[in-house]
Amino acid sequence: MSDKQKTIREEIKLSGIGLHTGREVNLTIKPAKENTGFVFVRTDLEGHPQVEADVNYVTTTERGTTLEKLGVKIHTCEHLLAALVGMDVDNVFLEMNSAEPPILDGSSKYFVEAIENVGVTEQELAREYLVVKEVMNYIDPSTGSEITVIPADDYEITTMVDFGTKVLGTQNASMKNLSEFKDEIAPARTFSFLHELEQLLDANLIKGGDISNAIVYVDKELTPETTEKLKLAFGKDEVSIRPNGILDNLTLNFPNEAARHKLLDVIGDLALVGVRIKGRVIANKPGHFVNTQFAKKLNRQYKLQKRKNVPDFDLKAEPVFDINGIMKLLPHRPPFLLVDKILQLSETHVVGLKNVSMNEPFFVGHFPKEPVMPGVLQIEAMAQVGGILVLANVPDPENYSTYFVKMDNVKFKKKVVPGDQLIFKIELIEPIRRGIVHMQGYGYVGDSVVVEAELMAQVAKTKN
Repeated sequence: MSDKQKTIREEIKLSGIGLHTGREVNLTIKPAKENTGFVFVRTDLEGHPQVEADVNYVTTTERGTTLEKLGVKIHTCEHLLAALVGMDVDNVFLEMNSAEPPILDGSSKYFVEAIENVGVTEQELAREYLVVKEVMNYIDPSTGSEITVIPADDYEITTMVDFGTKVLGTQNASMKNLSEFKDEIAPARTFSFLHELEQLLDANLIKGGDISNAIVYVDKELTPETTEKLKLAFGKDEVSIRPNGILDNLTLNFPNEAARHKLLDVIGDLALVGVRIKGRVIANKPGHFVNTQFAKKLNRQYKLQKRKNVPDFDLKAEPVFDINGIMKLLPHRPPFLLVDKILQLSETHVVGLKNVSMNEPFFVGHFPKEPVMPGVLQIEAMAQVGGILVLANVPDPENYSTYFVKMDNVKFKKKVVPGDQLIFKIELIEPIRRGIVHMQGYGYVGDSVVVEAELMAQVAKTKN
């Protein structure tokens, strides 16, 4: 991908109380170098232990997402993480002198404003993505909650929620692109139903709760006993119900604010996958448990993609070079020209395609009853793709040729047969010096590596 990783331009300081702990907390967000990700730092504990925003550290999802690493906990991390993703940030340290970020108004709004105030800066290394190529989903049979992701060019999310109450009912929310996050999603505040709120108060939770940082939907009769309990918890002289069924005088930011906040939570929880997502997420009745279980599934898929090093390319996009462009660069001609298209090209890598047809002349004699592309020709095709990487960077490629010097660590992992599309990805291992090119090459059919090799070649001027 051409877009680069990003961090914030300078430190951000925010203070407030934690929703569930009720403790004062000072949060400092600091710039971090490439590939750091989001890292929480507990400055109140000896040695300032770090907890990475990694879904594999999720321990509980009751009323929020909790991370724990070696006994060090981070509670209710999702609103802060959603703000970082929504503001296009990849790398920061999140220093806190307590276990929970400040709840502020129960949304991501103030985190977003703070990030916007200092600005975001581009870094040197390219951003990585989990590119969704097939439908994946997770279902929680106990609740009926379901999350699905399907291929898409951008990160899109749709949430559908049904709370089964008259006061709220069914709501939907959508985000077509992260550019919508700041205005359309970030201001959506967390919410609770009155019956849940009573349970939380009785359990001595949400010590930092206040009707200024949580919408309370009244789904039951407000008895005098409950009224007194709420007045005491919120430090209010009076507590009343608005005509729209919301406790006290809070004004909704959006008619579907609850569904938008659920979407915000999905973004925050899926930030724990550890990589940007290219796909459309459809969440039906999402919650922190189903969100994080799905994030674990996506995290495993990303690690699998990364291990296979499968290139991300669009077969429908205009090629960098078609067959005519390739023949201007390479001296090879049919039947020995074994590259059909160049899909990507930079100074350090190239991605090329070979359509393996039954009409290939070598299938006449190479296992005619069970045609298999010869391994030596797979390596030759890989080398030709590598040759384009080299020759595309010289002003007069027609006067140069590339010759093998050596091959190392050659492995053939699966058969290549007629009908396959063989994709080659070649990367420079080190800069080209004195005409010597050192490359690592992989060949893929689908998501499977079929051939790999380390190649060394010499670029030489053709004798006239």
